[in-house]
Amino acid sequence: MRDRHHRDCRKSWVLVLALAFAFCLTPSGMAQQDASQPTAAAPAGWSEQRITDAEKAQQINAPEYVVGEGDVLRINVWKEPDVSLPSVVVRPDGMISVPLVGVVKVGGMTPSQIQDMMTIRLGRFLSKPQVTVTVTDIKSKAVYVTGEVVRPGVYPLVVPIDVLQAIVMAGGPTQFARRKSVFVLRTVDGKLQRLPVNYAKMLRGRDTGQNITLLPGDTIVVP
Repeated sequence: MRDRHHRDCRKSWVLVLALAFAFCLTPSGMAQQDASQPTAAAPAGWSEQRITDAEKAQQINAPEYVVGEGDVLRINVWKEPDVSLPSVVVRPDGMISVPLVGVVKVGGMTPSQIQDMMTIRLGRFLSKPQVTVTVTDIKSKAVYVTGEVVRPGVYPLVVPIDVLQAIVMAGGPTQFARRKSVFVLRTVDGKLQRLPVNYAKMLRGRDTGQNITLLPGDTIVVP
């Protein structure tokens, strides 16, 4: 009787072990086992490198903007916080001051050109510096939209835009706007010019020649 009881117990334990082993071989069992394993830590600086690469890709793909007076730049030197500049304003003479490098002229240059210059100059003090230059705020090139539009104000001129695009950026004309009497104010050789724009006709595909490309400092008036 006692021997039979021992045999039954052994059979029960063998069955339990067999079921446990089979469960480990199933996808769910393997997933649970893998999930319990500790994950390898990311290499030091990996997250920072990934962000830097994304910024570089964005800069290469974006249209080349020419930096001017009043623009705000961010200069990031990877793993060199003492040299990096989160925010620096371009002076009226086009110059900025950078640690180690000193005062350098960036006005009239594109972000990629500034980046190349900074890489060369910082290379005298640092080993293979990785520099990223981005424009965080555009002040030197802007157009103005005023009058009967939804959002009158100042709009940065990052890429070439025309009158219709600028009015769209400003939310479009209000219901009180005189769409046939829109005009652009532009200063040429010190003289103020008034360029008429029939917004209503342009929307119908007529007089598209009035849809001029805007220049920095232009003001669109929607009466």
